[in-house]
Amino acid sequence: MEENKQKILIVDDSEMNRSILADMLGDEFEIIEACDGIEAVGHIRRYGVELSLVLLDIVMPRMDGLEVLAMMNSYKWIENIPVIMISSERASAYIARAYELQATDYIQRPFDAAVVRRRVMNAIMLNNRQKKLAGLVEEQIFKKKQEQSLMLNILSYVIAYRNGESNTHLMHVSTITNILLQNLLKLTDKYKLSQNEIALISEAAALHDIGKIAIDEKILNKPGKLTPEEFEIVKTHSAYGAEILGHIPAYDKEPLIRVASDICRWHHERYDGGGYPDGLKGDDIPIGAQVAGLADVYDSLTNKKSVSHEKAVDMIVKGECGVFNPLLIKTLKWVANKIQIDIHANASIGNTRKEVARMTRDEISHGELTVSKRTMELLERERERYRFVVSMTGEIIFEVYRDPTIITFCEEGAKKLGVELSVKDPASDVKIISCFGKENIVMLLELIESATYDNPLVSFECDIKINGKSRRCRITVMTQYLHDETTDEYEYYSTVGRIEDISEEK
Repeated sequence: MEENKQKILIVDDSEMNRSILADMLGDEFEIIEACDGIEAVGHIRRYGVELSLVLLDIVMPRMDGLEVLAMMNSYKWIENIPVIMISSERASAYIARAYELQATDYIQRPFDAAVVRRRVMNAIMLNNRQKKLAGLVEEQIFKKKQEQSLMLNILSYVIAYRNGESNTHLMHVSTITNILLQNLLKLTDKYKLSQNEIALISEAAALHDIGKIAIDEKILNKPGKLTPEEFEIVKTHSAYGAEILGHIPAYDKEPLIRVASDICRWHHERYDGGGYPDGLKGDDIPIGAQVAGLADVYDSLTNKKSVSHEKAVDMIVKGECGVFNPLLIKTLKWVANKIQIDIHANASIGNTRKEVARMTRDEISHGELTVSKRTMELLERERERYRFVVSMTGEIIFEVYRDPTIITFCEEGAKKLGVELSVKDPASDVKIISCFGKENIVMLLELIESATYDNPLVSFECDIKINGKSRRCRITVMTQYLHDETTDEYEYYSTVGRIEDISEEK
């Protein structure tokens, strides 16, 4: 059986240049081609670390090579996929910028075939060595995380056993905390949290009730309603928890312990100052404690008191369980329908969930279809015809991709809106926010999330600046899905949309 060839992505708007490079390398490598930066990003998203190298031109339409490099840095793709710039640009500024953006090498045209092949092999060999070293480090970190997770699970089980409650409550609080934090960052840039910090807060949230170890079992496990005096005793568990964690010898400065201590002490504080033990207000309460507190309330209602999911969300939104951060309330309402699904998924497959998702993506990537040259030419002709028709109508047409989120406008549309042709993370882009308003962009992304295979078409009206003037517009989007026959499920593919000026109609 023939060994699979390593994949190289060649990105150049000149078909002849791509053909020359492909002829140089085609015997040893599987060649994938892209005619501009947008198409290149699509291939990188699809193939990921299956790509051994990217050969990247600089000057291209829609998205140039330096913009592709910048995006690869932003989403950390550059850490796993080496890039060699191949260009006729000789200005030192271009070369310096390419290296600043972590390009592995820079080859100027005209070039010699032997030189290209040698430098391609060098780049791939260097990257393979780096991956091997990174793999060894990753294995060490993974083992440490496994040990940490095991200890957290044991400790949370002991806490649950002592408190007479289900261990699932503690795990649910951890899961819900993660869901809320991940989506909070999509709604606002107020809280600067890395993925490592989110993981740390989510793990620490499982220890929020550790202080109940210090409370008398008779009070904790009392079947009836607590007296006011007994409730005051129970309330001391938050301070006890922080004290217990703060006096663990040799580990009191560990990030996990510090975060868990904050959550223990302040997860019962409320945004208006109506909580305990310190009566903190607003963002004086650490965001980790705010989110863990909301997660605790939600799961206590649905898990312990058997309140329905819908009723629990309604009670929290109306302030019946204390006042929470308005941004967290908005996040809860946004992800309300996902929470129960994710809790169930995490309970079913635990820490393997991301691994299963990765394996699934790999299977999809390996299940490639052989496409004839004629079919590819026909598809390219269709794309050209589509671009021509859009340019003639003058309409504002756009496409949206997920993971990462990228919005791409037709040339005429980008000109009218005063935005770039292609924008990554539109909810954080200054020009997009100035034109649409952040709430409208978030609403658009929410609508795309809510679309299904059976109901792919959604729309809403809002005010948008067109040619610098505020106009009433209707945004209509249609989401496309791919059918996986092996699982009989539909996977998100992309979204195409239209912005229609309805000011005169109104």
